[in-house]
Amino acid sequence: MNSNIVRVIGGVVVVVVAVVLLVVLKDDGGSSDTTTSASTKETVPAIVIRGGKPVGGVRDLSYVEGDRIRFEVESDVADEIHVHGYDIMKDVEAGGTVSFDFPATIEGVFEAELEDRKQQIAELTVNP
Repeated sequence: MNSNIVRVIGGVVVVVVAVVLLVVLKDDGGSSDTTTSASTKETVPAIVIRGGKPVGGVRDLSYVEGDRIRFEVESDVADEIHVHGYDIMKDVEAGGTVSFDFPATIEGVFEAELEDRKQQIAELTVNP
């Protein structure tokens, strides 16, 4: 009887160890995937507007011609966001967020601003 109990306990231990290993390996794999994804995926810059001004000042954003210009604006005031040079305009509601995603087809330095307030929020540089 003792040998049967030892076999059952041994079998339970093996199952518990296997489950723990699967959980640990799955978590590590998930962490690696997240890290890999984060390092290979582009981070979209966020410009936060408080009191009608960009938190931390005017953002400098640089791109290479042919890439995609991507950024978000989170604002506590309603206004129109205007990307000069590309002449792209989007409205943002107070408490809202608006996303920009367009090809970098024109080289140069361009201003993004809260149009009605004439407040610059970003300077976009597109290099050759």
